[in-house]
Amino acid sequence: MPDIAIIIPHYNDVVRLERCLSALMGNDLPGCEVLVVDNGSTESLEDVRAQFPAIRFVTEQEKGAAAARNRGVAETTAPRLMFIDADCVAAPDWVAVGRAVADRADLIGGRVEIFDETPPPRNGAEAFEAVFAFDFRHYIEVQGFSGTGNLITRRDVFEDVGPFRGGVSEDRDWSFRATAKGYRLIYEDGLRVGHPSRQDWAALRGKWRRITQEMFGQTGGGAMARVRWALKGLLMPVSIVAHLPKVVTSPKLSGPRDRWRAALTLVRLRLLRMVWMLRQAVGLEI
Repeated sequence: MPDIAIIIPHYNDVVRLERCLSALMGNDLPGCEVLVVDNGSTESLEDVRAQFPAIRFVTEQEKGAAAARNRGVAETTAPRLMFIDADCVAAPDWVAVGRAVADRADLIGGRVEIFDETPPPRNGAEAFEAVFAFDFRHYIEVQGFSGTGNLITRRDVFEDVGPFRGGVSEDRDWSFRATAKGYRLIYEDGLRVGHPSRQDWAALRGKWRRITQEMFGQTGGGAMARVRWALKGLLMPVSIVAHLPKVVTSPKLSGPRDRWRAALTLVRLRLLRMVWMLRQAVGLEI
């Protein structure tokens, strides 16, 4: 019987899925059931299925990564669950480290290393992502949640907490529900996956628009919640000043051009988020 189920939600990203599965094949997989849950892609998966015959594919028609991950849990039997996204690249020891640390806590999130898919020089979106994207240590140790692109938990924990919920930031929501029940969440730096940076402003803007919508959805939408959300939005310009030193000192940026572009993108994005949040607070769409 397998002791680990590796669950990968996927939607219309075949090239990255192939890269994800190729990286997984470099791991120590005996005892693992690997499942790709396709979310009704219009792109054909026939070539990927043929290339990876040992991996099981199922289709979940309900849209959203939450539904895909829930289907993955339901379709597998292993007592340990490892979640990774189709655009992520697991380190060669990802599964081995997962086995080694699995008993240290009920939920374990790991490190996500950003890499560029385009040749240098970086544009503003890529430079910004290099500094700010996917800081799982901060998410876990400060904000109290782990992303699902690199997460380990147990089946009994999942069954007790309940499924991922769509329409909200499902990883934040699920982590908060788990820790509210007393389950322990820790960060493990040795549990590593890679994730590509957003390649342009449109992709970065789309990411943060989605996150802003999901986070507003978690406020409940009441009158006082809207006031607090508006105040938080008004603090966005202050956050620019607070985070500029991180851009200036980050070892992840290679020179003045990277730092200048990251700083401009920081300013542009935080001001846009302020506008979005104020619109949400008064009941307007973003």
